[in-house]
Amino acid sequence: MGGVLRADPLWVETFTGLRMGRFEKLVKAVRERGGNGPGGGRPWCLPLADRVLLVAVYYRTNLTMRQLAPLFGISPATVCRVIQRLRPLLAIEPAPRPVADVERLWIVDGTLVPVRDRTVAASSRNYRFSANVQVIIDADSRLVIATARPVPDNKADTHAWRESDLPAIAAGATVIADGAYLGTGLIVLHRKRSGHSLLRGQEEDNAEHRRVRTLVEHAFARMKNWKILRDCRQKGDGLHHAVATMQNLAMTG
Repeated sequence: MGGVLRADPLWVETFTGLRMGRFEKLVKAVRERGGNGPGGGRPWCLPLADRVLLVAVYYRTNLTMRQLAPLFGISPATVCRVIQRLRPLLAIEPAPRPVADVERLWIVDGTLVPVRDRTVAASSRNYRFSANVQVIIDADSRLVIATARPVPDNKADTHAWRESDLPAIAAGATVIADGAYLGTGLIVLHRKRSGHSLLRGQEEDNAEHRRVRTLVEHAFARMKNWKILRDCRQKGDGLHHAVATMQNLAMTG
């Protein structure tokens, strides 16, 4: 049975939101990381570009493997093997350490990702099992700098931040966050003390802080255009790394 979707501009841009030039960069990165190898078995029945497209479509649409199989003319089992093989190769690269003499402003916040894997999830405020994913973005480029491994949603943002490797990545950068990160050393809002009002300068600082911090909320909204982050059916905790890579490519397209 022949497939319908192939890695040409029409299907790539329609099903992934990536322009063809950015998609080709994604394929190149996967190839350089060893994605074109046989994976210890028979040669793949799809070329590498089509396999990368399959994973991107899976993340963008959140179709099941049984639904993707006829679109690419392969079996559901092969769809599963392709996703499992390529998913780690799509991960976002570690963020470079900030240059000391260059002022860089980063923003951190956590977002909830509904997941089926109970080992990385807990019952959340919306009565679904969700995981807390910490994300850092660059305020100037609005690109994702780094993401942390998910933790159960019943852990506060402060604990999720401290247990992740993000503090080491953010060393040397100016990082702002909301009031949930009080006591972490990050720049947070000025808080009113009992019986005292904020000074005018503090109120102005808070207003500017809120204006800048909305950028991370916009980043979350764009990342969740990849519908896999709205209801993750797979086990594991690395999907957000791949989504961050593809979202950054979409942003720079």
